[in-house]
Formats: sequence, C-alpha cells, structure tokens
Amino acid sequence: MNARMNAQATRVDNGVNVEALLGAREALTQMPEAARFNWRATCEWVKGTHARSTIDSFFGLGEEQQHNTMHRIDSDHPELFASEDHGATPVEIVLAGLAGCLTAGIATVAQNRNIQLRSVKATLEAGMDLQGILGIDGEVRNGFDGVKVTYAIDADATREEIEALVAQSQKRSAVFDIITNPTDVSVVVS
Repeated sequence: MNARMNAQATRVDNGVNVEALLGAREALTQMPEAARFNWRATCEWVKGTHARSTIDSFFGLGEEQQHNTMHRIDSDHPELFASEDHGATPVEIVLAGLAGCLTAGIATVAQNRNIQLRSVKATLEAGMDLQGILGIDGEVRNGFDGVKVTYAIDADATREEIEALVAQSQKRSAVFDIITNPTDVSVVVS
C-alpha cells in the first residue's frame, strides 16, 4: 500500500475543521447578508517610528464579534533607518499576512482533499526601491516591485497534488486578492 492510500485509510488531521467550514458555507449561501464582514485594527503611535496595532473586535454574521483575546502587533523600522527596531516593519507585516493566509488555505484545502501534511514552510521575499518613499525619485513606486512566495511542503501527496493545494489556496486567499488587485482605500482625519 502506498503512502497516499495509507493516508486515506487513516483519518487525516491537519487541525482544520472542514465540516464546520462547509457547514458555514452552506449557511451563508442561504443568508448572503451574513457573509458581509468588517475587519478592524487600531494603531497608536508609541515613539519615533514605533507603533502598536491592536485587533479586538469585528463585525460578522450580522452582529458585533469579539476575538477570544486582544491581539497586539508592534511595528517599527530597523536601526539602519535610525529607528529602534521594536517590531517588524509594516511591509514585513504585510508579507506575514500573505504567508499566513496562503498557509492557512493550504491546510484547509489539504484537509478537505484528505491529504495529510507533515510540514509547510513559506518563504516570502519582496523587492522595494527606497528612492520612492524617501522622496529621492518621484517616479519610483513606494511599494513592492514584486513578491515571491516559495513553499517547502512535506505531505502524503504527489507533487501535482501539492501544486494544486497551493493553487487553490491562492485562488481563495483574501490577502492574495488584496495584494494583487487594486483596493479602494479612503483616509480621513476626524
């Protein structure tokens, strides 16, 4: 018996409750207004380039929701930018968000396809020319000039099945969509 057949004979457990997710999908198909969510983050300046974001509540399923615990994310810049390096840079946090979303998707799709994962590691790299944000050259884009995601995945699956997991994760990733498609952002001062 090969490893794939053996994995199917035993229960696959990647830590994802696919039955609950499929149940939620079915329920939201019947009540599409409940699928409208509003995510929130609040950020407060600490000192210099150090800022602290908190994530506590969100709106979903037609009402206010609360995380089990308030999450904090510190952002700063490295010392070579004359900063104190109290946290990852905001652009690194964007990369971490993309990695987290894609990786969660891989675990979910693998569970749904009965593929046992042993390890999943994503390495993300993004190039940026600082001449834009520093005001040296107004023609240089402030953001990334590209993002490369490299996965090392060990699973009871063929290379083609693993590539299909990654492709499906990409297709359903909210953060991948946010990064690869224009998103309207309004900035107001209260």
